Amino acid sequence: MTLPQAPALSLPPMLSEQDAATLTELYIRGTPQNTRRAYERDLLYIATWKAVRFGGALDWPEREAVALCFILDHAIDLTQAALDDPARQVAEGLIARGLRRSLACPAPATLDRRIASWRTFHRMRNLPSPFEAPLIAEARRKARRAAARQPAPKSAHPITRDVLETMLESCEPSPRGRRDRAMLMLGFASGGRRRSEIAALMRADVGLEGFAAQGLIRLRLAGTKTTPTGKTPTLVLKGRPARALVDWIEAARIEDGPLFRAISKSGRVLARQMSGDAVYQIVKRRLRLAGLAEDYASPHGLRSGFLTQAALDGAPLQAAMRLSLHKSMAQAQRYYDDVEIAENPAGNLLG
Repeated sequence: MTLPQAPALSLPPMLSEQDAATLTELYIRGTPQNTRRAYERDLLYIATWKAVRFGGALDWPEREAVALCFILDHAIDLTQAALDDPARQVAEGLIARGLRRSLACPAPATLDRRIASWRTFHRMRNLPSPFEAPLIAEARRKARRAAARQPAPKSAHPITRDVLETMLESCEPSPRGRRDRAMLMLGFASGGRRRSEIAALMRADVGLEGFAAQGLIRLRLAGTKTTPTGKTPTLVLKGRPARALVDWIEAARIEDGPLFRAISKSGRVLARQMSGDAVYQIVKRRLRLAGLAEDYASPHGLRSGFLTQAALDGAPLQAAMRLSLHKSMAQAQRYYDDVEIAENPAGNLLG
């Protein structure tokens, strides 16, 4: 993890440089890998923005005027701004560096995330954040409201049962096909797992004690986006997904270590653990082999597809949430609402 380039952490006087190093290491080990990567991207963006806008490096703590300017620069659509508009010139500089996509107003969630990262960098250094100032906090609220839009789905389409079945048909009886079949079925049937959760699974997380007698597999996730490490409830696989996972474990002779592994071009199962990006590539490949566009869905489609299918099948929302591990009922309810409104008979009043 790359921490902001700034003076040493502001520690109490009696603590040493070794204590600062220990604290930095604690931040690294206590922050999920995906979050660390997001911090690094945000830090690069923020530092580059200030260098282009003000010609200098980040300050710690940052000045309130700089924080306010950051909000203003990202609160409006710059496509119609004058060519000599400072905000437009900075945006064009960021686009040229590959850090910004267009002159359009960024999504409120993107601005919120970058501000949250900036605030986190201040907390890491035991420093006050300029975003707590009343004027800046109010400007941020107004910017969020002014740019409010329907959030884009994380997957273009949900991978519902019919789509998944088509993808599974492309999984040949080879190590690669067995792995992909088990991965897709587990990702869907265990509640719609995120790609980072799938990639992080270890053989020790799979309990086969009840498989022979009951056809059940118990999954123990180390942690999820909404549950801390060690607090995630045990999940269950049964039926075809359970058999597919056992088939992969036996075929690949996995006794310990990573559950889902890289496979060489010659078809040899490697010891190397897969990454979340590898899961993404597998979903793309199986979509293509199923005759669908690669961008038809992302790995998150397994998660949205699980909830959508649960709604289509009439499963109670609370039962689906016990597997998906959603903390917010309102968030999970959106998938059910989409299904219910599509089937609402009031939408057919004119035939």
